[in-house]
Amino acid sequence: METSALVAVLATIVAWCVLAGRLQQLGLTAPIVFVASGWVFADVLGLLELEAEPELVKIVAEVTLVWVLFADASRVRLEQFRRDLSTYVRLLGVGLPLTIAMGTGTAMIVLGFDPWAALLVGAALAPTDAALGAPVMSNPHVPAKVRGVLNVESGLNDGIATPIVLVAIAGVAVDEGVLGVESPGGAIVSLLVGLLVGVIVGSVGGVVTRRARERGWLSEELGGPAVLALALLAYTAALATDGNGFVAAFVGGLVFGNVAGRSGEKEVYFVDQSSDMASMISWLIFGALAIPVIQASWSWTMLGYAVLSLTVVRMLPVVLALLGAGLDRYSVVFVGWFGPRGLASVIFALIALEGLHGAGEDVVAVISLTVLLSVMAHGFSAVPAANRFAAKGPPADG
Repeated sequence: METSALVAVLATIVAWCVLAGRLQQLGLTAPIVFVASGWVFADVLGLLELEAEPELVKIVAEVTLVWVLFADASRVRLEQFRRDLSTYVRLLGVGLPLTIAMGTGTAMIVLGFDPWAALLVGAALAPTDAALGAPVMSNPHVPAKVRGVLNVESGLNDGIATPIVLVAIAGVAVDEGVLGVESPGGAIVSLLVGLLVGVIVGSVGGVVTRRARERGWLSEELGGPAVLALALLAYTAALATDGNGFVAAFVGGLVFGNVAGRSGEKEVYFVDQSSDMASMISWLIFGALAIPVIQASWSWTMLGYAVLSLTVVRMLPVVLALLGAGLDRYSVVFVGWFGPRGLASVIFALIALEGLHGAGEDVVAVISLTVLLSVMAHGFSAVPAANRFAAKGPPADG
């Protein structure tokens, strides 16, 4: 990357961080700002030429996903999960599989994709990103239960969808004759190895961190960097044993968060901040790479699929899953609509673009267009939709 491009990227990050409070009041979110910046830097100003640096794109995408998966999973507490277990089982055990199935079937019918490519699209667009609707998560008018449901769902569904995405990428690679990508069977074995590595690294890391804290050995200044490295350790240890690093990071975060105890949240906060920084760069890379891919593969059917993915494919499974869950009608519709496609889908697209060496550009274009529409639609609708709860009176759960 040229020095001038690096200056522009870093200046954009500083400007957003300094002005975020004001810009968010205007309806702007980090994804909107950084996607637009990436497009301007690449297509308008010609500062970024990321096509010539695929390895950089791959590293940024993979590290970002590792930190996001670890941090999201580590925030899910078993006691919280047990408290609203039936709701989460409905969303993750019924709603998520239905969303993937509907997304896959719709891709086969509307786009004419073969089964592996359709599954890749359906699975990559199933995870939601609560961060894209940050005004929702911080809005006191939104009932605590609704915010909790959205937060836990987004924290877990990307980790659950990751294995399916990676197996689908392997299937597309076999169909397209792409070399250097493992078969679907090999991908499943690596998922199991990654699961085991994640359990070991997360549990050992959690026990060591908790006991060091209890004995006063843990430096407050270095606890955060230690957990940041632990997330990467889970990933790299899985790769070293031919396992799936992303699954290891997700499972490692889930186990660490529950073994390290409440005090471990301070260390994980450092991972959150680091992943926020990496996320900004990933959104910027997405803006630089995705729009040309969309332009090259553009069709009205692709737009139609993107709209269906953000509406029927997401909302119908959620409504069916939450029938009888004790939420009022608007809350159910709100949860269904607020399934913004965000960082996980972006990184899945970047990994597919790099791993398939151009063979899956149509798939990446569909994912990219859907995420781009979601960035705009969910970004600008977050505040008005959340404020509608105020007209309904104080939330029953406080």
